[in-house]
Amino acid sequence: MQHGEIKIFAGSSGIAFAEDVCQYLGVEIGVAEAFTFSDRNTFVRIGETVRDKDVYLVQPIGMRPNDEFVEILFWIDAFKRASANTVTLILPYFSYAKGDKKDEPRVSIRARVCAESIELAGADRVVAMDLHSHQIQGFFKKPVDHLFALPVLCETITRMQLQDLVVVSPDVGFAKQAHKFADYLGTPLAIGDKTRKDHKERAEIMEIIGDVNGKTALIVDDFSISGGTLIEMAKLLKERGAKRVLACLSHLVLNEASIAKLEESPLEMIIGTDSVENPYIAQSSKIKLVSVAPLFGETIRRIHKSESVSPLFEKVPDKLVTSKIE
Repeated sequence: MQHGEIKIFAGSSGIAFAEDVCQYLGVEIGVAEAFTFSDRNTFVRIGETVRDKDVYLVQPIGMRPNDEFVEILFWIDAFKRASANTVTLILPYFSYAKGDKKDEPRVSIRARVCAESIELAGADRVVAMDLHSHQIQGFFKKPVDHLFALPVLCETITRMQLQDLVVVSPDVGFAKQAHKFADYLGTPLAIGDKTRKDHKERAEIMEIIGDVNGKTALIVDDFSISGGTLIEMAKLLKERGAKRVLACLSHLVLNEASIAKLEESPLEMIIGTDSVENPYIAQSSKIKLVSVAPLFGETIRRIHKSESVSPLFEKVPDKLVTSKIE
């Protein structure tokens, strides 16, 4: 297959991440601009030719999901109208992945609507990380490369040499993925019994299944918005005798109020990735970031060279783990 020249561009929320990806690949970021008019209309403009080039657009749907999603549609349309050879959407975080089912009357399956809109705008491929559920890949008719932060996070945890470690799933729903963390790290697994009665981002932890007494508990989850589950789980783990409590998350979508609460919680450290551009993280002394930009950079390189991406799902080369968390 004949490939055009690779070109990486960034949406307004993906600039820092895209620059790190470009650094890994040894290429320059594409010239482009996006801004918002006083009436809140979004405008995007490509600042160089993309004719016959393979374009990779980096933009998470994270802290400003509606604006970021609409901007993605306009970018894809602009690249297609400028005769790009292909357009691949690099989606480090897909906020609307939470809307993956119709589990109550008269609601939208938001992830499917987003997927269809992205394809109608002209995307040829999507690269995402830790979607809320695997079934979301089926909402797209175009190829989806579904990456996992697990290998990068687990390698980071391994280098920390934590003693008496036990992996903790916050609920039964995440237990399967938490089991993969436990297998990778060679630790036992404990599971929280969590209930959520409404959409107010407030959950109740009923009990913990498994032995955590005298252990270092590592709570693992795909994302956190309010931090409520992490805080309640940390409190219960301490009550059950855990000597240390840490958390490991793929996506950090915490707001300012949430971070303030986490700072006062029993959580000792929160390890997450840079998949979301979150300005509030700098306010926390507990949050430590691990970059997944090299993982995405390597994925882009393999896609562009028509090489397999699947080896990155289970194990990543050492060069893709740059964290030095102690």
